[in-house]
Amino acid sequence: MKFDKKLTFSSPIKMLFLTIFSGLLFSPLVNAETTNKDKIAFPEYVKQLKIEAKENGISAEVIDKAFANVEFLQRSVKSDKEQPEFKLTLDTYIPRAVPDWKIEQAREAYKKHYQLLHEIGKAYGVQPRFIVALWGIETNFGRFTGNHYIISSLTTMAYEGRREALFKKQLFAALLILQQGHVQPKDFIGSWAGAMGQVQFMPTSYLNYAVDYDGDGKKDIWNTYADIFASAANYLKTEGWHADETWGRQVLLPADFDLQLAESKVQKSLQEWQDLGVRRYNGDALPKVDINATIVIPDDKNGRIYLAYNNYHVLMHWNRSYYFATAVSYLSERINQPSIDATEK
Repeated sequence: MKFDKKLTFSSPIKMLFLTIFSGLLFSPLVNAETTNKDKIAFPEYVKQLKIEAKENGISAEVIDKAFANVEFLQRSVKSDKEQPEFKLTLDTYIPRAVPDWKIEQAREAYKKHYQLLHEIGKAYGVQPRFIVALWGIETNFGRFTGNHYIISSLTTMAYEGRREALFKKQLFAALLILQQGHVQPKDFIGSWAGAMGQVQFMPTSYLNYAVDYDGDGKKDIWNTYADIFASAANYLKTEGWHADETWGRQVLLPADFDLQLAESKVQKSLQEWQDLGVRRYNGDALPKVDINATIVIPDDKNGRIYLAYNNYHVLMHWNRSYYFATAVSYLSERINQPSIDATEK
């Protein structure tokens, strides 16, 4: 996943996701003992960033306001390095990520915003239940969006040094967001790593995908439902979402299945997978529809196995974690199918 894709760091199940992919996103490029912190004092580093920001076209007024209250956030560095000690599988993860209370809240949110969701879903070609599911998994429907000043978070992560170039890119994008007037510094709040709003966009993702759906001149992913839902839908549409397809399904593999087909992410039609012995989770034949899919094995051959359609892989663009994509997919199913349980899809 490119770093300008959407990341999720202030989700209420943040630490669960960190187990799966933090090593991919934040593995050290340099030894921790050679970070910027050991080379230059934080205030001096901020001065250098201000100079670079000006060179990147940010006005002096915006720079002064943005950095007026900037501070080093030790808790951001700590969160970056933390790792849970327990090992997850989908069987333990799904009940934590999608508990019954979240399913009920997702259904209530779907009903409450039904008209707006369907208007936006039609405009962008994205099924509303997926918009709600993303919203729920990311920030518990806007309840957990982070409480860190974005400029402090990004400056801290750049200064920490392990991903300096990437976090500086996010910082300059954040300053551009301020310069464009979409949010005031006092309201520029998000996660410890700089993810923002109820859809948790990183700044570059905000610039690429955020939408001013209500036409008030601001792309408000913090408080305006129309902008929040449309921005999520625009991301999915831009990344290749298929409005006429779902995400995939849980399946059973034959005993002699060649696991290399999953490891190499081979794409085949449902009929081709059927011919290779793949069946629905209940043992029935696969649907007779013209859809290509890949086999996804998040844990191992003894765990859950999925036929993943195009939309599942689009969710992986949003967050490079099979667990995340599966949680969103599962919650989207539960919005429409109250009787489905956590062991079948």
